[in-house]
Amino acid sequence: MNLVFVFADQMRAGCCGFDGNSLASTPNFDHLAATGLHFSNCVSGTPVCGPWRGCFFTGQYPLTHGVFLNDLRLPTDRPTLGTILKQAGYETGYIGKWHLDGADRGGFIPPGPRRQGFDFWAAANCSHNYFESHYYRDTPEPQTWSGYDAIAQTDEAIRFIKNASQPFALVMSWGPPHDPYEMVPPEYLDKVPLEKVQVPPNCPNPDMNDMRGYHAHISALDEQIGRLTTTLDECGLTDDTIFIFTSDHGDMLGSQNHTQKQVPWNESIKVPLLIRAPMQFAAGAQTQTLFNVWDFLPTLLGLLDIPCPGTVEGLDLSEGVRSKIFQGPESTLACAIAPFGRYHGRPWRAAITRQHTYARNLNGPWLLYDNIADPFQTHNLVNRPESTALQTELAADLQRLLESAGDDFQPAPTHLARFGYEVEANGARPYYNSLT
Repeated sequence: MNLVFVFADQMRAGCCGFDGNSLASTPNFDHLAATGLHFSNCVSGTPVCGPWRGCFFTGQYPLTHGVFLNDLRLPTDRPTLGTILKQAGYETGYIGKWHLDGADRGGFIPPGPRRQGFDFWAAANCSHNYFESHYYRDTPEPQTWSGYDAIAQTDEAIRFIKNASQPFALVMSWGPPHDPYEMVPPEYLDKVPLEKVQVPPNCPNPDMNDMRGYHAHISALDEQIGRLTTTLDECGLTDDTIFIFTSDHGDMLGSQNHTQKQVPWNESIKVPLLIRAPMQFAAGAQTQTLFNVWDFLPTLLGLLDIPCPGTVEGLDLSEGVRSKIFQGPESTLACAIAPFGRYHGRPWRAAITRQHTYARNLNGPWLLYDNIADPFQTHNLVNRPESTALQTELAADLQRLLESAGDDFQPAPTHLARFGYEVEANGARPYYNSLT
């Protein structure tokens, strides 16, 4: 069985036709949802780029693998998705943004342990210049993606699929729709007329151009999804390939008067997840099963019938793909261990259920929403008398999740000192680009 795992950067749930949004043109995402399985409760448990990637590759919580800030290097002393699949006989490949190799965003990641088991390599540590952006292969000379990099990276992915030996495992990380929102080919902007941009009720001061550009990026990615699935069809590989699309985290885009990520509202922590697998229980089904980032590794290994190492802390939810009768976890954790930038000094922890979001910050209970009755999270129920029993239940649930994750919810400086990390005044790790 082959694996193609594609993820976008900063694409929140609710941006495609299959999940109720008609702004972006997404016929290929919609087709993937119609032929696959849609997890409508996929949570970005640590909603920022590097920490999510550390959890994805290791199946561990952020305080276990230690990458709870951007611009840190993922340790090479534990099993990861690439090393496990390579050992199992897979031809492994990685294309796109990596963001797990430390402070030099323009630096060369040489073949070897820092590539975490991926042999084919066409990647950069970090770049959000979507035109003529840099990447590396196996030598220190930087290469350039021609044009809009998501298209060029998809070209490379198609070549990999056509030329790879079986079984193969390809992971591709696109940069969009992460800002800069305007850095998108004009033909995709034309698909999102400004006058059709719809503002959600929890967004009091929208930037209409940002919203337009964001959805234009998604329309561009939709075409690339179509090219990938068509390639699998043409190569006769569809029935032998698990195809997955998701995102590392969402984007507030002005909702709740916030931007980007690192906060516990749905626009930041809820992401799309589509799985098309030969063994899935139904085409076009939607499941409410809670799915978190650290669950990807054990679930993928379960779907591929590969033993899961004891270092993994996430849940194997592969039975939720194979069987409609599957309960899954009752709640899952979301956290910001050491948020930086505009959110510096504001760590939080949250318990997410199928219906509720409950979050604490260092001052105590902070947010409580009924996400079914209040999908835009405009009515904070925390500390209200009528919510006392529910809040007590969710607070106990959050404490249980924290204990399971080995997280005693200390202020960020405590965790920084534990790992020996130094940060700048805004809480971010210092970084640079050796190519500039």
